Amino acid sequence: SFLTQRTVAKQITLIQCVGKGRYGEVWKGLFHYEAVAVKKFLSHDEASFNREIEIYTLSNLNKHENILTFIGADVISENSFTRLWLVTAYHELGSLFDFLSQNFLTFIDMFSIMTSIASGLTYLHTENFGTQKKVAIAHRDIKSKNILMKTRSVCCIADFGLAVTKQKTGQLDVGRNNYRVGTKRYMAPEVLDDSFGKDNFTAYTSADIYSFALVLWEILRRCDQPPLLNYEVPYQYKVPSDPSFDDMRKIVCVEQFRPEIPSHLEMNTEV
Repeated sequence: SFLTQRTVAKQITLIQCVGKGRYGEVWKGLFHYEAVAVKKFLSHDEASFNREIEIYTLSNLNKHENILTFIGADVISENSFTRLWLVTAYHELGSLFDFLSQNFLTFIDMFSIMTSIASGLTYLHTENFGTQKKVAIAHRDIKSKNILMKTRSVCCIADFGLAVTKQKTGQLDVGRNNYRVGTKRYMAPEVLDDSFGKDNFTAYTSADIYSFALVLWEILRRCDQPPLLNYEVPYQYKVPSDPSFDDMRKIVCVEQFRPEIPSHLEMNTEV
């Protein structure tokens, strides 16, 4: 069972900051002699913090090996600031983005990584009101920075602060977010051009699949078959490093550009 709020922070020793993002910081910590990750949200991002706890607690996500394991949450005062702590399993290898930046992949590891992400995403998207009591969930921010490396060949999906759920009644629960959220670089064409069916759950899962396809492209480029290619994020040379909606809409919707599969892999029968 999850640890109740306002008890977990006292039991954790913080060791070092291992990452920073728009939400705050991620720290490595020790909890009962085990390494954990502590995601410290800033108080203005309380909606994402609450959403992530809600998604985990209502959805049985800890039952799947390709979803990041949730341990507990806490609200504390730190230097007179309110800090919101989300505590999860810690994975030493970091994000898929970090890993791909530094490593090439064998065919076997590449397919294993792809399959593990697909397995986690399928679990998220599938409802099960039988034994598991699990609602269907669309992630809405699938990208290589939100996927963590459990081992060199197995991943898990993280960061559920923007997720949408489909209740047993069929009703959508979008939380407090508008439908046009997530990382612009990974946004599906229909989200960018406003043709997105925001009342239809399938529209959200389809947008996740588009984002996942871009992640697959990132992984493919780091295959260890020569010629070896540098790591790139999708559309790296087409848009600025922090692209606007307009930047992305021009490339993806107007010009209809898509990242190309490297020709030497397209010809390879093993792929």
